[in-house]
Amino acid sequence: MPPRDGGVSGPTPAAPADVDELNRVFSDAFTERYHRDGMRSVRVPLLNPAVWRYAFAVAGDGAMIWRDGSGAIAAFNMVHLSGVEGWMGPLAVRTDLQGRGLGRRIVTAGIEHLRRQGAQVIGLETMPRTVENIGFYSGLGFRPGHLTISMGREVLARDAMTPALAVDVATIDACRALTSRVRPGADYSREIALTRRLDLGDLTVVEARGDVAAFALWHRVPLAPTRTPDDLRILKLVAVDLGAFGRLLEALAGVAKRLRLERVSIRCETRATDAYAELLAAGFKVHWTDLRMSLEGHREPELAGGVAFSNWEI
Repeated sequence: MPPRDGGVSGPTPAAPADVDELNRVFSDAFTERYHRDGMRSVRVPLLNPAVWRYAFAVAGDGAMIWRDGSGAIAAFNMVHLSGVEGWMGPLAVRTDLQGRGLGRRIVTAGIEHLRRQGAQVIGLETMPRTVENIGFYSGLGFRPGHLTISMGREVLARDAMTPALAVDVATIDACRALTSRVRPGADYSREIALTRRLDLGDLTVVEARGDVAAFALWHRVPLAPTRTPDDLRILKLVAVDLGAFGRLLEALAGVAKRLRLERVSIRCETRATDAYAELLAAGFKVHWTDLRMSLEGHREPELAGGVAFSNWEI
């Protein structure tokens, strides 16, 4: 009897030459998922190749691909580690190979990889309405946590432009220290360095008494290659308190205005109810929700004060 997964082998490291094929598997798999959830008009676009290159660079040897007997991509899992904070995404199985145990295989491989790397947090995000996915991940030991709410705010005429920041090693070190204080064990300095090296975005910092009180790592490149750059998209955000968080939101609107972008997008973790209220007061509107799930024994710790948003999507 032939194997249920069609003789799939792997994982092997993802490479830039895989982007086009990965994109097709990604788009087809996520489109099919939306259709099964009743959203028949949705077609998930291909991701910007620049975003894939960033995903490969950030994941390192956690950028995993599985191939079928003909060498075609059967599945993939982008597995990330930021200090001790580990998460998976995007990940997908080719539509014709779903239901054969391959999804369990790639998620298990991601868990094992993160455990070997010493991850204390292991998580992922999925659509709250997708009960099949929630049940699948629950069967692998993941437990539901809070929602992540995607929110956006238009740039307004009254927003004051924020000047460009000269980021140096000392600035990144200060951001690392602030992250360690608010979200112990997490470290986003690698993402900051790669974002700037690949020219995808930059870092915005708010200071108080000569020290970093808040920062946000953002991308300006569109997620889909067919779209024009119109969004300042926040990937990581840390603030020492709500006051610094509010000043950071103002600065980000000013950065978007300077770059002639139309809006600022942020993904708010709903355990931060005060920060959510601050976002609403600042004019941010709700667009989408995702359910955050963490592996039993590797759940996210409580914040040590302040605000911290870590986007578990690329």
